[in-house]
Amino acid sequence: MRIDEHQIAPMPGDDDAMFDLAPIPLWLEDYSALKALFDQWRSAGISDLETFLRADPARALLCSSNIRLIKVNRQTLKLYGAADVGELERNLDRVFRDEMLDRLIDEMVQLWKGGLEFSSNTINYTLSGERLDIQLRAALLPGSEESWSRVLVSTENVTPLESAYRCLQHSDAYARGLFDHSPVSLWVEDFSAVKQLLDELKQRGIVDFRVFTDVHPEFVLRCITEIRVIDVNRHTLELFCAPDKATLLNRLGDVFRDNMEPAFREQLIDLWQGKLFQQREVVNYTLDGRELHVVLQFSVLPGHEHDWSLVQVALTDITARKAAEAYLEFLGKHDALTKLYNRSFYIEELARLQRNAPFPVTIIVADLNGLKETNDRLGHAAGDELLRRAGEVLDKLIERPGHAARIGGDEFAIILPGVDEAGAEAMIDNVHRFVELNNQFYSSLPLSLSMGAATGRKGERLEEVAKRADALMYEAKRAFYLMA
Repeated sequence: MRIDEHQIAPMPGDDDAMFDLAPIPLWLEDYSALKALFDQWRSAGISDLETFLRADPARALLCSSNIRLIKVNRQTLKLYGAADVGELERNLDRVFRDEMLDRLIDEMVQLWKGGLEFSSNTINYTLSGERLDIQLRAALLPGSEESWSRVLVSTENVTPLESAYRCLQHSDAYARGLFDHSPVSLWVEDFSAVKQLLDELKQRGIVDFRVFTDVHPEFVLRCITEIRVIDVNRHTLELFCAPDKATLLNRLGDVFRDNMEPAFREQLIDLWQGKLFQQREVVNYTLDGRELHVVLQFSVLPGHEHDWSLVQVALTDITARKAAEAYLEFLGKHDALTKLYNRSFYIEELARLQRNAPFPVTIIVADLNGLKETNDRLGHAAGDELLRRAGEVLDKLIERPGHAARIGGDEFAIILPGVDEAGAEAMIDNVHRFVELNNQFYSSLPLSLSMGAATGRKGERLEEVAKRADALMYEAKRAFYLMA
């Protein structure tokens, strides 16, 4: 991979500060050259990518060389011991080597099969040569599904957990101490009753467990109640806000509920199919009611494969990471200042409605009056305050299926599917009414909008409707300044 700083384009809605300060290592990469390589191989008749790559290790290296690194955040530099991005770039061959290429094949196969996301447990190395067990997750960012030009990758260091697994094989005493003081949540559980229930279904001739649980969802809940928790470590008590182990075990119903049930059903389906080691993201709940996003690693311990009487579950808290991902996703569609949708969303929504909209569709274009004068006279902070207030008015007024977006510096648009000319006039009147109400609280800096509305009928291009609304807005704006 190589960095070409002169070709870096901003990710839509990308917040550089948020990316840089994210609490986990993040990489933004360009896979477009890799996609072109895949297309070339498909054209050449390659159908089984895994067999093709394993037949010649140089092909996996070729895949890696076609991935372009755009940028990384601070946590990435810290994890790999690099002073800056340049140092990391120059030493990528020391970071990605040995076992990593074998794991890379699994990632490539997931992409080859059409997945928009992929994950793997892989091995990296720091610049000082320290081995890192990495939990890698990647996703094609919205808008790059066809080009693969923007891929967000997180490389979470799970070396302590993997080290714990290795140490458990050598010393029971050391394992006990490691279990108690592990920096991740560890559970020891007995799944033997669950295995009995699954075996009974197989003896009754049940073949498709997924269909069975579709018909009998209560079976999943029963399996949850049959799990016996043997032990948990100290970090588990801290993570779930439990004062002691007894309290946590007596309130497991408060921990495993609601959004957790679909994930547990998938866990049962994997067990039905013989997968005794599993990894997935799930939602649990703390005893004070907070939602907790965790990466769950489930493993039937060696020697207990016949009855599942000893299972270890490790939970890594990724709540902060999920919040960061959600915020980045929010910024991809929203304007950071006004919290309204942004121009990118506006354009996509017009295209979507053009294909499948409940016509008529009304578009209202609004322009903030006096923004330049306010900026010149009172400063940009005052101008930003006017923009925020305009966003507040439109956000409170526009309800789904309508949307309000900031589409320019001082320009806004309202999209109203299923609304005719009369509805458009009523909406403009409501906006003016809300603006007047808002001005009662900010009398020293009055808010004013010039608006134009146009309504399109089925078969009419919405871009043309928007142009008509824009022209009418400018007529209203000229009239406003003539009267001022």
